[in-house]
Amino acid sequence: MTPHHTSPIASIYKWLFDPEFRHGFHHQVERTLAFLIVASVIAVLIENTPEIYNSYKQCLHWFDVVTVGIFTVEYVMRLTTAHLNPDFAGKSFPRLRYALSFYALIDLIAIAPFYFARFVDVDVEMLRVLRIMRLARMFKLSRQIIPAWHEFQELNTGRSLRAKVFAMLEPTGHSGRLHTYIDNFIVFWVALSITCVILESVESFRSLFAVEFHVVDMMAFTIFTIEYIARVYSAPENPKYKHMRVSRWAHICSVSAIIDLLAILPFVLERLLSQHVDLRFLRVFRLIRMLKLTRYTSALQTLYKVVQREWQVIFASVFVMMLLVVLTASLGFLLEHEAQPDKFENIPQSIYWAIITLASVGYGDISPITPLGRLLTVIVALIGIGIFAIPAGLLASAFTDQLRIDREAFKQRLMLAYEDGMLDRAEKELIVAEAERLHLSHEEVKRLTDEARAEFEAKELQDHTHANGLVLDAKAHPTLAAAQFKLLVDQLSLITQATGEDTLRKNLAHINTDHQIELDILNIVAKRSL
Repeated sequence: MTPHHTSPIASIYKWLFDPEFRHGFHHQVERTLAFLIVASVIAVLIENTPEIYNSYKQCLHWFDVVTVGIFTVEYVMRLTTAHLNPDFAGKSFPRLRYALSFYALIDLIAIAPFYFARFVDVDVEMLRVLRIMRLARMFKLSRQIIPAWHEFQELNTGRSLRAKVFAMLEPTGHSGRLHTYIDNFIVFWVALSITCVILESVESFRSLFAVEFHVVDMMAFTIFTIEYIARVYSAPENPKYKHMRVSRWAHICSVSAIIDLLAILPFVLERLLSQHVDLRFLRVFRLIRMLKLTRYTSALQTLYKVVQREWQVIFASVFVMMLLVVLTASLGFLLEHEAQPDKFENIPQSIYWAIITLASVGYGDISPITPLGRLLTVIVALIGIGIFAIPAGLLASAFTDQLRIDREAFKQRLMLAYEDGMLDRAEKELIVAEAERLHLSHEEVKRLTDEARAEFEAKELQDHTHANGLVLDAKAHPTLAAAQFKLLVDQLSLITQATGEDTLRKNLAHINTDHQIELDILNIVAKRSL
């Protein structure tokens, strides 16, 4: 082992920056830096709003100091360990080459405005320019995006544009990390647009950020429209629609595509019908973009499988609850109608009281005042604790069971893929896509893969043992043992006649030095053949 592998500098590179070292913190460092980049850009944008900046000036200042400090430490450590980076290792002046590289210049630009403003006297206009220059920190994300793009290009060499677009949007064996980044980008804009819709309903926020809300809405509309068009364009690559003549139309009629269309429709309607329709309804209607998040999680799909599999049990529990609600409402109406005719006017009105009592909510707007009515309330409240817990318990247990079933199915798929002894490209693509659909981590995929390989090898060994070994108790079945022995002797005779006695003697001598037993058996078989 060379000395530089055990030096502190080598340890820093290995644990913090080396993507090949599986036990290091490379991925955690990249995620933390990405979060700080986004947060610092948002802080820079907030500084342009005096009403907020003046109130939190000190907090924003110290956040900027801490962020720049972290980025500075990162820059110095990357520069120090540049000679260990595979892109610069073995070259002359590796640190200088790194300092002049694209990523290093981006890192330097991200922190330079802060130090320039501290050590050089600048006027107000220059200070404003330096603040805007801090937005260049967004380019630090290129450290993750550019390698992901190169990986995507390698995975899709020779494939059509439509296939590449589909791989960007859906998990396949050709997607790579770029698909994950695109998913995160869309999820970010969904969350941002929803947050803006909610805050826009607050008058104080709307008056301060009216322009910003409009810009965010317009950008979100542009991004979601591009996504919708790209998904329609690449629909023929989807295995669900690949064999259909009207694959794009089938995609347009799907639930996910309808949700995507509804996410961009309010923006268009606001522009077309602003003179004739109350825009408040359309603005609230933009919250339907939240449903776009269902594409990026398998939770709803798992819940649908649970309901489909356990619908009889769930229906039975719901039926019991409804029966109890009607009976309780009827008794409440019978006992309280005379005492409170305005609150227990009829059974339908009493159902409201029965439901909130069984659910143990008890708003207090309707409550019995007669002794029997209060006794009924106590009994119903105690029963409701157990009755309403039944569906929740059923769904929770069935949900956990479904997750286990999905993982077992994934492992069975792996075992089927190992049947021919190796994984071809199509099988690897299918496994990668299934792992992304189930949102399995790299560690979970590796564990399930090891388990599947071990089970397949054990099964193969067991099948081989059963195929080549005779499972027979000779003492319990002497007749069968004799018949089996005769069959083996007949087979030896046929082998001797087909091969020749002399040929067998020569080859037995080559196979085994201690071959006297085989020769004796051969002599007996040869005499029997004569």
